Amino acid sequence: MIGAGSDAVDIAAAVSAGRVSARAVTDAALDRIAAGNQRLNAFTAVTAERARKAAAAIDAKRARGEALGLLAGVPYAVKNLFDIAGVTTLAGAKIEAGKAPAAADAAAVRRLDAAGAVLVGALNMDEYAYGFTTENAHYGPTRNPHDVLRSAGGSSGGCGAAVAGGLVPLSVGTDTNGSIRVPASLCGIFGLKPTYGRLDRAGAMAFVDSLDHVGPFARSVRDLALCYDALQGGTTAPIEPTAPRLGDGVAGLRVAVADGYFAPAGAEEAQDAVALVARVLGATRRVELPESARARAAAFVISAAEGANLHLPDLRRRAADFDPATRDRFLAGALVPAAWLLQAQRFRRWYRAQVLEVFASTDVILAPATPCAAPRLGQETIALEGKEIALRPNLGLFTQPLSFIGLPVVVVPVQRDGALPIGVQIIAAPWCEAMALRVAAALEDAGAVSAGLAG
Repeated sequence: MIGAGSDAVDIAAAVSAGRVSARAVTDAALDRIAAGNQRLNAFTAVTAERARKAAAAIDAKRARGEALGLLAGVPYAVKNLFDIAGVTTLAGAKIEAGKAPAAADAAAVRRLDAAGAVLVGALNMDEYAYGFTTENAHYGPTRNPHDVLRSAGGSSGGCGAAVAGGLVPLSVGTDTNGSIRVPASLCGIFGLKPTYGRLDRAGAMAFVDSLDHVGPFARSVRDLALCYDALQGGTTAPIEPTAPRLGDGVAGLRVAVADGYFAPAGAEEAQDAVALVARVLGATRRVELPESARARAAAFVISAAEGANLHLPDLRRRAADFDPATRDRFLAGALVPAAWLLQAQRFRRWYRAQVLEVFASTDVILAPATPCAAPRLGQETIALEGKEIALRPNLGLFTQPLSFIGLPVVVVPVQRDGALPIGVQIIAAPWCEAMALRVAAALEDAGAVSAGLAG
């Protein structure tokens, strides 16, 4: 039976074999969205007419005996900063609501459609992707399927909630400072931030051009790899066949645990999750990524300055129409001296070289994804290192130093008895996504990580 918990792999196989029609799968997904979105507030737009038309085309193609795509009939949704033809791209902002609908689909949408996936809508997010909790002042907060009083993370919070809550098996978001990895961790699902530049960002509204990444969410590693392959341009067969290599295991891989900056006191639930994963993998060696605190500081400078520059005209003319929190961050970014930005970029080159030296003797590094499990909506602080610190910026504590230099990272969900899930980052060297996915698959096969339906 194909239902809310069905994987994309199983849906595509069933549609291709004719055991179920793409139209039936699509109608069921639309029904789930209609029933469940009021609870989660994950979707900001539902593309029902488009979805039914696409599903009908897939069924007609099969009736003619033609081969179907890699993701035949699989429902998916995208963060509402990807252009969808005929839909206004909100990017979580009131300012964008009055603009004309997009004339064409974003590259990510085109590629998934070419692989046979069926787009069912656009997903809620932090305004202009500047946040970690998806508590959107204009369109409301997205709620965590594990506990609707808690955050789904951000800025791709709608992506995480829609997949974890069973509304869709796949979603696509963006990650600048942690916006895929934070929701994956808090919602207890798998997420992939590929190497910077690996996936086409055309048609996706920018937040910080030099840091933005596109990547998928899923409830299994195989689905994550399948979606990743389709996003690279795979249709009936992956152009980089990641999925078939997932069973290769971890024999011979050099796995280490990130120490120092990534192991602060007061983040016990995060450290316990890393320790569990390390035990399963037999990883006992610890490594340090030098000056990661400075890397995070430099990422803040670049994000604030580049992000503000994109929105200066609206900050001058329509400041009152911004979410106050976003507006304040952009205004601060607009005041960053050019010398700071230049120094941050210089440091970035130095830091990348230092981290690549670590990868000369290590294949994969384990680190926490977030310092805590899903916080309450409206929560302002968390305790870390014996201090109460601001929650929202510090949800990216462990993610920013990695996206700062564009490393590929898979987040795997650790389920905890009687407690909320939390994620672990599997970090690889540039262009080595397949290696991180192999480790994730080995952990899933061992039962150490999993992503069941929530709610």
